[in-house]
Amino acid sequence: MFFPDKVKGYREAHRVLKTGGHFLFNAWDRIAEIEFAAVVTLVLAAVFPRDPPDFMARTPHSYFDVERIRDELVGAGFTSISVETRDEISRAASPHDVAIAYCQGTPLRNEIEARDPSRVEEATQKAAEALVQRFGSGPIEGRIRAHVINAIR
Repeated sequence: MFFPDKVKGYREAHRVLKTGGHFLFNAWDRIAEIEFAAVVTLVLAAVFPRDPPDFMARTPHSYFDVERIRDELVGAGFTSISVETRDEISRAASPHDVAIAYCQGTPLRNEIEARDPSRVEEATQKAAEALVQRFGSGPIEGRIRAHVINAIR
């Protein structure tokens, strides 16, 4: 999901694999399927309405189209491709932990600081409040979904 040129990256994986070798990777599903990320992204859009930080939607959650992934793997030379979509639960000790993780522990922090470095704590607090409203104030759980891809050379 992070290669700028996915087909080029896949071609390189194909090149270095032996015949019958497996190229395994995963890609997050769309952001709406990742509950904590979706809540934090909506909050940041409200905090910065003119220029919302969109790293989560733009990068880790933008490469979710299974048919596109298959087509790009075929374009790189893979012929046997399987995809398993997995639904799981993400758990956190508190909504505040989730807010800190996203707003201060991912590239979202860089995007928040680029807009106004003095608002990192405010953005984190608003994210925590929204997470409390949605999931409660104790330990929380949210749905996550990823595609696990196995491409065989």
